[in-house]
Order: sequence, then C-alpha cells, then structure tokens
Amino acid sequence: MYFRHHRKAIGRIVLALFVVLSTLDVLHVRQRLARGSASLENHTLRSERVFIAGIFWNNEDILRASLSAALVALAETLGPKNVFISIHESGSWDNTKDALRELDEALERVGAERRITTSNVTHLDEISVAPTGEGWVETPQGKKELRRIPYLARQRNVGLEPLAEMAERGVHFDKILFVNDVVFSTEDVLQLLNTRGGKYAAACSMDFKVPPYFYDTFALRDSNGHEHLMPAWPYFRSHASREAMMNNDPVPVASCWNGIVAMPAQVFTGPSALRFRGIPDSLAVTHLEGSECCLIHADNPLSLREGVFVNPTVRVGYTREAYEAMRAGEGALSSVTLLYRLWENRIRRWVTVTPALKSGVVASRVRKWKEGDPKNEEPGEFCLINEMQVLRKIGWAHV
Repeated sequence: MYFRHHRKAIGRIVLALFVVLSTLDVLHVRQRLARGSASLENHTLRSERVFIAGIFWNNEDILRASLSAALVALAETLGPKNVFISIHESGSWDNTKDALRELDEALERVGAERRITTSNVTHLDEISVAPTGEGWVETPQGKKELRRIPYLARQRNVGLEPLAEMAERGVHFDKILFVNDVVFSTEDVLQLLNTRGGKYAAACSMDFKVPPYFYDTFALRDSNGHEHLMPAWPYFRSHASREAMMNNDPVPVASCWNGIVAMPAQVFTGPSALRFRGIPDSLAVTHLEGSECCLIHADNPLSLREGVFVNPTVRVGYTREAYEAMRAGEGALSSVTLLYRLWENRIRRWVTVTPALKSGVVASRVRKWKEGDPKNEEPGEFCLINEMQVLRKIGWAHV
C-alpha cells in the first residue's frame, strides 16, 4: 500500500508538471507568434519594376474566379509602366485560352505591358514524337518516356524569353515574381516583395490546398536541406527553420516555391542567366528526380549569400476556401491544437528516421553516377527524391 500510494502521488506530480510546463509552452509560443505579427514591416509600395511570370494549364476556373482580377489589380497598384506580365499556356483542353484572352484585354485596358502566349501542343503531342534528345528516360517498364520535370522547365523558360529580350534592349527589372494558379491579393504580393526589406535570393509564400496542410512539399527543403518533417505547423525539422516559423519571422530554407515566389531579376539576365532545368537524364534513369523549382535555387549564385526564405505571413490557396481558411495563421489555433502540434513535432524529431538514413538511397545512386563519369556533377542533390515522373496525355505519373 505504501509504495502504491507513493506511485500515485508521483504520478499526480508528474501530470501536474506536464500540465504546467505545457501551458507555459503554449503561452510562450502565442507570445512569439503575436510578437512576430506585431513586428511585421510596414509594407509600403516600393518603386520597383516587377516582371511577373506564370505558366498555366487547364486553369480556366481559377483564372475567371480570381486570378485574372488579382493580376490586373496588382498591375494597377504597382503601376502599369512598372510591370511586365508574361504568361505561357500549352495544351489545355478546357477554356483556359479564352480566359487568357480576356485577361489580355483587361491588361490592355489598364495599360500594362504583357506577352500572353498559347499553344495547341498537348501532352499527347509531346509524348507521341520519336524519343530523341534530352528529357527522355528508360522506365522500369522498358519504355522510353518523356520526363515531366524537363518538360515543365521548358514551359517556364518560355515565360522568361521576354525578360531576356528586354534586357538586350536595356530594359531591366528589379524583381521577378513567379505566380502559380493560386488565390492571392495585392497586399500578399507587396508583403512578399518586402520580405527582409527586399534582401533575399528568393522569398516564397506558403500555399495550401487542403488546410491546414502545406501543399508544395516537392520543392521545399529546410535550412539543412531536408524535406519537411510534418505537413502542418511548425513543419520543419531543422532548428533554424522551426524557430523562425514559431516567431512568424522569414524562415531560412534551402529551397521553396509554394504559390508565389519573388527573386532578383538580375540573375535571370546576362551571359550566366539562370534557367529552369531538370537533373540529367543519366541520373534520372537511376530512379531519381528533383523539382525544377528546387534546382533553380541550387543553381542561383545568390542563394548562399542572400538566402532563401519562406514568409510565413504570406499565405495563398489553390481555392478561395483554402485561402480564407489559412489567412488568420496560427494565431487562430486553439491552445489544444498548438500543444498537439508542438508535441507532434518533437516526437517526430525523436522517433522518425533521420534525414541522413532516409536519403541514403539517393546518396548511393548519386555517388555511383559520379563514379561512372568524373564530369558528372549535380549541385541540387538536396532536391532529389526516390521517384521517376513521366508525362502522360492527361497529366503525369509516377513509374
């Protein structure tokens, strides 16, 4: 009885300590989040010239529902003479082309310069040609198929052509803003452009499709180059990324994309201009792939010097519902949810496979690839995952 009584007493003390410490933990996080929100910069309009680029495919609904209006409003706010909008579409089977023609007319009315190109070349057309040149891979099924990532990189590079042409004529821009098929406001963009006072190699929003889960995990890598630890806040394994997220500060990462992305335009012009790419076919055939939106940061000479950041206060959505649901941020979470997320993050860090072990397969394949040819080099090794992605007539597939 004596020992049983003491065990109960010790249990009650441990439980009380857990409740007290957990309460203090949640209060501390709430203070940090509130302090970070209160210390946000005054996002005044900067006198910058912005090149806005996007690629769209079967995006009629969101263009007509919000995206076209958001682009027109952004052009009006930044000043029609301070923006150039470059959009490329290819092979949509909905009415995306008609929606883009309407956008073109709306931008004409406000006097914004732009180039909106459309193409009737479909995915089926792309995969039906003879498999020659770069971007094709031998799949485990023994077929030669067109890789998804080099295809996407080519589409994105088409959108950069006006930037290069204008640079040759002496017309330059301060920032380039890449826009996905997302719901956003002009204030979101101004806030993103002003991340860290405009000093960054890249600044990304956060994107959501099924709240509260972060969407674009393919391109996201924390400050140590690791994939996300969990799909909901505070997301990250690395200390630097996790702490910044808890403070509502710009989050240092190795790579991100996530809906809308701002980068200095200068790195996309000149003799060493950045362009989107996929990993070499000879590496992809080992069943590896990396997002073109991650590799661009690996190739960017400014990434190490200026840093790549996720701005946790800029949240966009792939639907209006997702956008509205996540606008309030973590300040709207209940204390119970915050506590659950904090402990989930800790437990995942303690018990999940370490990134070094998880990436062992990737590292082994890259090492063999390098040993096969001394010229082989891939600066974006942290972007790679154990997947093979190929284009299909109605989208793409893992093989």
